[in-house]
Amino acid sequence: MREVRAKKFLGQHFLTDENIAKTIVDSLEIRSNVLEIGAGMGVLTKYLIPTTSNFKIVEIDSESVEYLHANFPQLKGKIIEGDFLKTSLTKIFNNEHFALIGNFPYNISNLILFKVFENKNLIDQVVGMFQKEVADRVVAKSGSKTYGILSVLLSAFYDMEYLITVPNTVFNPMPKVQSAVIRLKRNNVKDLGVKEEDFVRVVKTAFN
Repeated sequence: MREVRAKKFLGQHFLTDENIAKTIVDSLEIRSNVLEIGAGMGVLTKYLIPTTSNFKIVEIDSESVEYLHANFPQLKGKIIEGDFLKTSLTKIFNNEHFALIGNFPYNISNLILFKVFENKNLIDQVVGMFQKEVADRVVAKSGSKTYGILSVLLSAFYDMEYLITVPNTVFNPMPKVQSAVIRLKRNNVKDLGVKEEDFVRVVKTAFN
């Protein structure tokens, strides 16, 4: 019942393959100030706890929060129950830089990436599971058929890598689509030489 509810309301599919979970965690190169989005039943969490310092979680589902507290007592005081999209990221690590990781809910994955863009001066790295179609679009190069708004906005400030394709058979409930893990690493660009709002407006206008 809990998993069906998660799928219906949160767009979340729970990863069941431990090797893939470990691969995702191992792909994160930053080990201090790490924020996990949507920890669910803790398949990534259990590998992050012993390998990271100043680790925190944002989880919107109260049942998942209860499960995490019950099974990972070391997370006391480290779980923020709420909506990542509405969470002020400057407060989580006291305005310090941090890394983001998660098996991101498919129905809000684009919004998560737009929030990454808006907080690019805080978020140094992102390792995330996305619907494969979204992952392909994000890491697409200029001239590709899948090249889009997020490709342009994020590539201005991040170096992006497609890491692995994940079959739908390793999730519960099983989604109808394949998934993929990508990594975003903040580059050295601080200023594009134009107002950011003008840059965003031109990019969106061009693709519309």
